[in-house]
Amino acid sequence: MNIVRAHMSDISISQCLHKPSNLSRKLPKTLKHKQVLKMARQLYTSAFFHFATLLFIFRTISAVRFPPGPTTTNDLDFIRTSCNATLYPDVCFTSLAGYASSVQYNPARLARVAVGVSISRAKHTATYLSKLSRASASAAVHDCVSNVGDAMEKMRGSLRQLREMNHRRPGAPTFRFQMSNVQTWMSAALTDEETCTDGITEEMEEGETKTAVCEKVADVKRFTSNALAIVNTYANSGA
Repeated sequence: MNIVRAHMSDISISQCLHKPSNLSRKLPKTLKHKQVLKMARQLYTSAFFHFATLLFIFRTISAVRFPPGPTTTNDLDFIRTSCNATLYPDVCFTSLAGYASSVQYNPARLARVAVGVSISRAKHTATYLSKLSRASASAAVHDCVSNVGDAMEKMRGSLRQLREMNHRRPGAPTFRFQMSNVQTWMSAALTDEETCTDGITEEMEEGETKTAVCEKVADVKRFTSNALAIVNTYANSGA
């Protein structure tokens, strides 16, 4: 509005300082009307442009997400204590310590993060196996791609369920029922990964490729096992 008023003020001052010449007095009314409309359009366009610019800047600032607060010793202690209940505590702590400031002392958040990290690890391995299967005729590798893919789908189902439970009260019957689903899916995901390992062990020829595949899948199994243990701890705390 200030911009519009500034333009209107300039026009008024110009009109006051410069009297219309005889030639302008003789201009047809239609021409003067067109000039007025042209100036009005220019004012409207200018005002709209500035308004759109300000709106864009406001939305950009609003979209900025500030980083989480600094990690405290208590947050890390919670992660470490929770990881002590897993089969691979060192792997657990190393993979989850970076989320301590967002998890804080919240077992529900920790369960979601642990499952999410496990999915990410499985996705990385699935990509590796998929590329390998295109260059390998081994049926075990092709089966392994399917096994890890199935495991990922089950873990994604677990994560969706955990997110839906975000605002539910621990200890309620719904909590126990839903957590039972999460535990079942995570356990089934681990079984899928073990099926992959069994197939590679029994059917694939010895060599560097077999060793690499076994290491990749074993790595995913450790993450899934840890996530399942953390989920079990969360389920038991709400029982």
